[in-house]
Amino acid sequence: MQRNLLLIITGSMGAGKTSVLGEASDILALQNIAHAALDLDAFGLARLSSGASNDAVMYRNLHCVCKNYAALGIRRFLVARAIENRAALECCRQAVSARNTIVCRLTANIGTMRQRVKSRELGVLREQFIARVAKLNAILDSARLEDFSVTTDDRSVTQIAHEMLLNAGWISK
Repeated sequence: MQRNLLLIITGSMGAGKTSVLGEASDILALQNIAHAALDLDAFGLARLSSGASNDAVMYRNLHCVCKNYAALGIRRFLVARAIENRAALECCRQAVSARNTIVCRLTANIGTMRQRVKSRELGVLREQFIARVAKLNAILDSARLEDFSVTTDDRSVTQIAHEMLLNAGWISK
């Protein structure tokens, strides 16, 4: 079985993971680089009656999706997810069957991230999500899982995605 390349886009809520994921995918597509772009949070949205862990199901779902893409020849996987610890990083690597994993952390001012979350989250958990921004940022600061970081303050999503892909070695200038 061929092993895959994995680029994880991590960061606190409001750092820009989903937006950068989409733009990075567009940049790769324009360069005709085969890949899959996956927003991992969507793979675990469920209320499970069995008591099973949402994260466990999320990584099982990721594994199945990656297996399907790999059967079509895809070897590069972009994944957006706040990876909080080494165990989660290893689960992600295993689910993707990655031979090479690069972690890019997106950073921004806490106020900027809170404002982004405030403007996009309109539902019942809005205040909890806004409060989570600083807590999650501190967790990511402590974990130090990133190979490099890219700031998202006052920059276009294209600039951010391009810098990330360059630093990861997935594109050249």
